[in-house]
Amino acid sequence: MLPAYIEKTAPNPSSNRAPWYVNTAPSYAGVFLWIVFYQTLAVGTIDRASLGVCIAALAVAAALSYALFYYVPGMLGMKTGLPLYVVGSSTFGTAGGYLMPGLLMGLLQLGWFAVGTSAATGFILKAVGSTATSGSGPFIAVAVAWGLVMAYIGVKGIQYVARASLFLNAIPLVMILIVFFNTSGGIGQHKPAGDDSLGAFLTIVQTVIGFFATAGAAGVDFGMNSRNENDVKMGGLTGIGLAILVAGGLPLLSVAGARALNPSLSGSTYVDVLNAQGGTLAAAMFGLFAVASITPACFCAFIAGNSFSTMIPGVPRASSTMLGAAVAVVLAVTGAADNLVSVFGLVGASFGPIVGAMVADYFLSGREWAGPREGINWAGYGAWAVGFAVGIQSTYQPAAVLSFVAGLVVYTVLAKAGLQPKPVGKAKANGAAA
Repeated sequence: MLPAYIEKTAPNPSSNRAPWYVNTAPSYAGVFLWIVFYQTLAVGTIDRASLGVCIAALAVAAALSYALFYYVPGMLGMKTGLPLYVVGSSTFGTAGGYLMPGLLMGLLQLGWFAVGTSAATGFILKAVGSTATSGSGPFIAVAVAWGLVMAYIGVKGIQYVARASLFLNAIPLVMILIVFFNTSGGIGQHKPAGDDSLGAFLTIVQTVIGFFATAGAAGVDFGMNSRNENDVKMGGLTGIGLAILVAGGLPLLSVAGARALNPSLSGSTYVDVLNAQGGTLAAAMFGLFAVASITPACFCAFIAGNSFSTMIPGVPRASSTMLGAAVAVVLAVTGAADNLVSVFGLVGASFGPIVGAMVADYFLSGREWAGPREGINWAGYGAWAVGFAVGIQSTYQPAAVLSFVAGLVVYTVLAKAGLQPKPVGKAKANGAAA
């Protein structure tokens, strides 16, 4: 007997699939155009290394994101036509899949929802000339309104956001280009204050992959909309590789240029650069960045709702999503969601070993999906436990990559030691996918 979340899931038929430039590439590009990605990229990096080293780090991070965290999940989704929750039942078992990647994905999406709520609230308050301080009366009022409205749209009207996502994604891209041209005159004048190129390089790699980890695992869901391997490859190379270089590189160069042109600019975040634009332009940009935050907020709520409704079907989807959003709002108004370095580290540590274990399972199964495995796959859980312990430390970087490697190695060892249970209902699952 297969659990309901597996039994009731039908593969996405080929008739519903589309070219990479219609779905995978623009969807992933939208993820990286979210200001949360590049907000702190320059912090602790451009002051320790040359811009050439920093851009090289972005290129390496882009390659690792594609090759380690996206490609195999994308191929699994394309080959099976099934979502992450079902595909993960091979690596973690039919019972173990409830927690990982099932509920864990939902919980981490609420974390991202909290981060997005905090950022959007700050933009709205800055746009109207108010002080954006976590815990203040105006911040709480705007955060509560934003969080609950976006969560409701994520439950009831995500299809309308999806239709407008291409337009909404263009807003931050245009603003990134405007700020880049406004600050480009100072790029050549930038000189790092210190000399720690390796530290800066590894910091950027960790930041990018920590941000991308859950989206990489969600490559299964993107892959199930791909027609063939070429769609998987091209969607990733453009939507991930190219997008990281553009959405990460231009803001990083902009911060460097702005600091060179304005020596009194003390901060190194992208918001500091937006503030430096001054007057009406700065206010308009903050307002537009708030508008651009609608898509990621609604999709975070939507994915969290998918997780909870699939894994806990007894609780209505709207109820679980709105309750989760309320918790996320609390994290936002208390300032707990403001430390992006900690958020990226937690996400990378949580999903790095999950993807590493999935990659190991994929290759051990002859580059195919093995089908649901009965009970709990202790090879998967052991891989996650060791990988999380490796990834949550901050002594050795990039921790997210190390957690991936640990998950891959430990899963391989434990699977070969006999801790990987046999598939159950494999013929039925593969037959359905075919």
